Formats: sequence, C-alpha cells, structure tokens
Amino acid sequence: MTGFPRDELTATLVNGIQALQLDLSDAQIGQLMDYLNLLNKWNAVYNLTAVRNPAQMVTQHLLDSLAVVPAFAGAANILDVGAGGGLPGMVLAISRPDMRVSMIDTVHKKTAFLTQAKAELGLSNVTVHTARVEQLQVQQPFDVITSRAFAELKDFITWSHHLLQQGGRFIALKGVMPQEEIARLPAGWKVTQVQPLKVPSLDAERHLVFIEREGES
Repeated sequence: MTGFPRDELTATLVNGIQALQLDLSDAQIGQLMDYLNLLNKWNAVYNLTAVRNPAQMVTQHLLDSLAVVPAFAGAANILDVGAGGGLPGMVLAISRPDMRVSMIDTVHKKTAFLTQAKAELGLSNVTVHTARVEQLQVQQPFDVITSRAFAELKDFITWSHHLLQQGGRFIALKGVMPQEEIARLPAGWKVTQVQPLKVPSLDAERHLVFIEREGES
C-alpha cells in the first residue's frame, strides 16, 4: 500500500520490542503490523486517531501500548474503556492471546473498526461493546479495567467500578504524573503504585496508575 512502508515500519517495531524486552513471535509482530495497516486505512475515512503518519503510529500507538504489557502479567479478563481505535486493547489482545480482552466505546464508527479488526486479525479473545461504560452489564466481572486518554481518574472509576471484580484493580495509562487527579479520587479507592514508563523513541512522559479498593491489598 502506498504510504505504508511495511518493512521499514516492521524494523522500527522490532527494535522497540527488543528495547522493551518483550517476547513476541513473528506471527504476533505480523498481526501488530496488520492492525497498524488497518488503523492507517480506516483513519483516512473514520478519523480514529489524530496521528496520521504510520511511522509515528508505530511509536505513539504500538510501542506506547506495548510498554504497558508487563503490567498485565497476572490478568486474565480485562476491559479497555473508551477503547477508540483499540489502544491499548488490540495491542494487549495480540500480545497476550491467553487473556480475554473486552473493549467498549460509545462511538459506532470506532467499534465498527474494532469489530472489523477482530475479524481480519482472527482474534478470538476479543469482545467489542458499543455502549456507555456506566450502563454496561456483564456476567463475569473484570480483574483489570484499563483506559488510555479516556477521562479523569475520578470519572473513570465512578463510571466503571461496578464492572470490577473483588480484588481487581484499575490500570490507567497517563502522560504526565496526574497528581491532581489522584487527589480527587472517590472515597474508598487508593493508588497503590505509580509506575513511570519509558517508551522507545518517544520523548514524552508516560505513567501507569494502579488503583484498588481500600482494604483489598
């Protein structure tokens, strides 16, 4: 496809994966590139992301999401809230085929893309919901609920805590250290860890914020 130098982009991705010390197979790397190609194509019409350059997408989307994969080491059933174009949900689903990944967004064009990507990439561990997260009901609560650039921490927890199983936790992907947001957490919730992240080739702050119910850890 014109404007999508796959070999060059794959090399950048592989270098980043090595820098992150992740163990991904050639097949998984191929799936990540197929996903990026789909995101690039659909973005021209559906405006899924403000990032238009595929090379920037490798760093700002794929590697940015891959950097959080180790934080989900013990997770089995996760929800990505405000999933948008599938970040980090699609990347987590490809990287961890043993983990069930649900993604929810209110915007139909975004969930249409996610549904198409799930089909084209053959991701049997993915479920897509088109709904407001505060109205979602599931039979099996999630052990981890995550989001990337979705909402303030207070709103993220208030809207989705009914979906978190006992002993589960939130993992929020944030840019700069969200000290003020942490100070506004709802009663009964606490930050257990804030982990700085280094994303290969990305000169920007990234933090993971881990949040649990009071008295559970």
